[in-house]
Amino acid sequence: MKKKLPEIDFERVEILIQLALDEDLNGIGDTTSNSVIPADTEAVAVLRCKEELVCAGLPVAREVFKAVDPNIKFTPIVTEGDCCQPGAVLAEAEGPARALLTAERTALNFLQRLCGIATTSAMYAEALKRSKTEVLDTRKTTPGWRNLEKYAVTAGGATNHRIGLYDRVMIKDNHRELAGLEGENSITRSVRRARETYPNLEVEVEADTLEEVREAAETGAEYILLDNMTNAEMVDAVKINNGRSKLEASGGITINRLPSIGEIGVDYVSAGALTHSVKASDISMEIKLEN
Repeated sequence: MKKKLPEIDFERVEILIQLALDEDLNGIGDTTSNSVIPADTEAVAVLRCKEELVCAGLPVAREVFKAVDPNIKFTPIVTEGDCCQPGAVLAEAEGPARALLTAERTALNFLQRLCGIATTSAMYAEALKRSKTEVLDTRKTTPGWRNLEKYAVTAGGATNHRIGLYDRVMIKDNHRELAGLEGENSITRSVRRARETYPNLEVEVEADTLEEVREAAETGAEYILLDNMTNAEMVDAVKINNGRSKLEASGGITINRLPSIGEIGVDYVSAGALTHSVKASDISMEIKLEN
């Protein structure tokens, strides 16, 4: 079953699209298309995948074509989150040939990256399909692209973690050290301060040791991040926690390790690899004269 996709923040997307077009056109325009193709030429283009992928980003591609020329008609052929086989047509665009070619690379850049993230996310989610453990993304996103990349993660069947620094308190060892709270009961005091300052936010505590897991669970923190723990340590952490907090495994997570982690009983596995190092999907645009 497909997950409900988050809303795309199109105000931010419009800024990203304009920046991308500006660096491509530099106020001058598409010199090749403008000099070679007659201004009144109409054409039809198809966006076709050249490898298996999970589709994400068609609404963004539509906005790219619209930004170049509002007269372009953009028609999605597949649905966001669909698994598409090599050769499948993802969308069609019809309109002035010059504008289609001007928009081509920017539209593909957005679409290829977002499909790459959705495809990677689907692979990670598939590796945990036999367990109740969910795959989470992280804040390791392309600057300015977080909303889009987290959208693509969801299209692939994985789950979004916190969006930014503002929507959850997440206490790590660096926070405790800089707050002068290193040592015994530092987690307890950190959680108390967080509750006092942001009473309406959930709190997550990073735990490097099993003793820190015990202390974090006793504070009533909603989440405990098990940082770089072995599977054996995570088994012990599940027992210590005893269902009090949601447990998130993070650090050293590879796709091959996911099935074994899913058997342990943690609630989540977070992986920066969903967004920070994905391969862009191979998608091309084919264009021909309108009949």
